[in-house]
Amino acid sequence: MGRLFGTDGVRGVANADLTAELALGLSVAAAHVLGEAGTFEGHRPVAVVGRDPRASGEFLEAAVVAGLASAGVDVQLVGVLPTPAVAHLTGALGADLGVMLSASHNAMPDNGIKFFARGGHKLADELEDRIESVYEEHRTGAPWQRPTGAGVGRVRTYDQGLDQYVAHLLGVLPNRLDGLKIVLDEAHGAAARVSPEAFARAGAEIITIGAKPDGLNINDGCGSTHLDLLKAAVVEHGADFGVAHDGDADRCLAVDHTGAEVDGDQILAVLALAMREHGTLRENTVVATVMSNLGFKLAMEREGLSLVQTAVGDRYVLEAMKERGYALGGEQSGHVIVLDHATTGDGTLTGLLLAARVAETGRSLAELAGVMERLPQVLINVPDVDKSRVTTSAELSNAVAEAERELGATGRVLLRSSGTEPLVRVMVEAADIEQARSVAERLADVVKSALG
Repeated sequence: MGRLFGTDGVRGVANADLTAELALGLSVAAAHVLGEAGTFEGHRPVAVVGRDPRASGEFLEAAVVAGLASAGVDVQLVGVLPTPAVAHLTGALGADLGVMLSASHNAMPDNGIKFFARGGHKLADELEDRIESVYEEHRTGAPWQRPTGAGVGRVRTYDQGLDQYVAHLLGVLPNRLDGLKIVLDEAHGAAARVSPEAFARAGAEIITIGAKPDGLNINDGCGSTHLDLLKAAVVEHGADFGVAHDGDADRCLAVDHTGAEVDGDQILAVLALAMREHGTLRENTVVATVMSNLGFKLAMEREGLSLVQTAVGDRYVLEAMKERGYALGGEQSGHVIVLDHATTGDGTLTGLLLAARVAETGRSLAELAGVMERLPQVLINVPDVDKSRVTTSAELSNAVAEAERELGATGRVLLRSSGTEPLVRVMVEAADIEQARSVAERLADVVKSALG
């Protein structure tokens, strides 16, 4: 059996890869592994379970609840809420475990299961490995001790989750948003109620799109992966800017008043300067991945801020932040983590903090985002090659070195193997888009010849 857990839980096509049996089995295994680790010591265990609006989330939620309750875990059902809300409530309610059912920005047929440890933090790799191992043992017939009578878990609906989470978000804001007109694209996802409620309570005039989830339309031509509707709505309504989330609202991208995109790197840059001004940017350091635009790195250097770079994935950003005590990190894709107030990327919180900065300074989002210049970036995926030899091919190393000499200090080359597909990603940045494209295409040809 291949590893079930990826960098963000277990994902697959619902009812094909991710079945009710798998959801139930993993939930039982998670309960047993955490029990063995002493998490439930001295008390009756409690789990918080939430989901995004996907139709498949309904039967997967039932399977997860059945698994947990059958293993003696009491369940608090919080319903359709963003991933960061479930993480927050896991900590706020003192639960031993959190479970979120979502495939984030993926298309509707997919779904996923993400487990949170006590406090709302992602499970450690070794615990995920142990859950997989126990799941496989149970799947192949190994007996386990099943509670009976009063020992089985009880299931209750927790209706206060939305209000409790919105109150948390508003408590973080340094100032109100009065006078701002903001368009919100909710991707027909988990934040369809939460995000408009939070922005409205904070004083903004809001226009919402993509806020009518029906279980089938999540991420369908809208949200952070499809910004055209938001761009058009911002211009049409004469809004100050727009905010887009993905299906589980752990991401935030933005659009300025002209309809121009403001990506995760630019959002990080704006928040970094705001936090430095307020004295909350510990060690004046930001954490980002190696995929961040070179323009972000140059802007941070110019502003006197330090940058720590990690492997691609918000999981690795979070690990570096926790290990070294940094307060702000994120990805170009819009995962932004403000560790003093969230244990995971939080799209609604990010959007609110961005809006608060606009309101506080009286400057437009376009002006604030201008702190960094995005250098042209070209990404080419090269399929059907031996990605395991990316770091060992002499021919490829020589080609990269030659490209780096050509680009100089205002360009960058990044080659990396995909974690999920048999392909190599070639990314080139340069001051000129034509140069970036030319170098990327040349390197892609070398990848094909050297690794094909």
